[in-house]
Amino acid sequence: MLIAVEHLGEVGVGITTPHFFRADDDNTYVVKLQNNRLGPKVLVSEFLAARIGKIMRLCFPPSSLILIPKELLEKNQQLAITGVQPGLHFASQYLNNAEYLDKNNLSKATNIKEMAGIMLFDHMFHNLDRSGNKKNLLLCREEDAFKIYAIDNSHLFKAGRWTVKSLEKLANNKKIYYRRNFGLLLKDCLTPDDFLSYLENLKKLTDSEITNIINDIPAEWLTDETERQALAQHIKIRRDVVTQLWQKLCNNIPRKRGGRKPINSKVIRLTNHNNNLTSTPLK
Repeated sequence: MLIAVEHLGEVGVGITTPHFFRADDDNTYVVKLQNNRLGPKVLVSEFLAARIGKIMRLCFPPSSLILIPKELLEKNQQLAITGVQPGLHFASQYLNNAEYLDKNNLSKATNIKEMAGIMLFDHMFHNLDRSGNKKNLLLCREEDAFKIYAIDNSHLFKAGRWTVKSLEKLANNKKIYYRRNFGLLLKDCLTPDDFLSYLENLKKLTDSEITNIINDIPAEWLTDETERQALAQHIKIRRDVVTQLWQKLCNNIPRKRGGRKPINSKVIRLTNHNNNLTSTPLK
């Protein structure tokens, strides 16, 4: 666990209004606070992403719980005004030399294949925000290479404010999200085999490991035991349908790279019925 030693100001972007802090390891972190406008369940989602992302070996930035001590708040009038309380919050290490990932710089990335794991994770946890928000994937220069990092997991389960009812509704949802970078990756970069190691890591996730992860969520972030049980059950269900999610993702990968998506070819067929032209897709 980290301890915040200096407040560096607001990040300035994001619905959860994160702040910059320097921690006791002398690194700078983007910190999501318990009193953000969407509530502490945002921190629960970030915590789950960090723990399961580690099991899957995903390209998330280093992250941790961070303690903001009472003494630091007493010294900082700005934080006191915003209503920040002493206690545990969520910290993700700030990435230097970063730019937003898009179609113009995607080819520079040296870890494109790792996006298969990110896509599988996002579909398992209904994180459509990654495909819809162009600011949740970064391209960072590290020495002579460029690496993709996935940031901001506040909107798992399609929203920052999930409920027991919404988890039940989403449990067997297998919709595929392919806007922006996700569509480019499926169309031009990834193969079905790129997903396999991440798929296997998820399938090995046991019920007891899921229970332990849920139990490790700080009590001040999630006080309702019913919600904890519903969250654990939801993750178990999603783990068990992950192969089906992978198969549906493969439906959007072209056949020439091992997927199942046919070439979009059409043939124009002249008919005599009312002298209309009709077009019929090739089978």
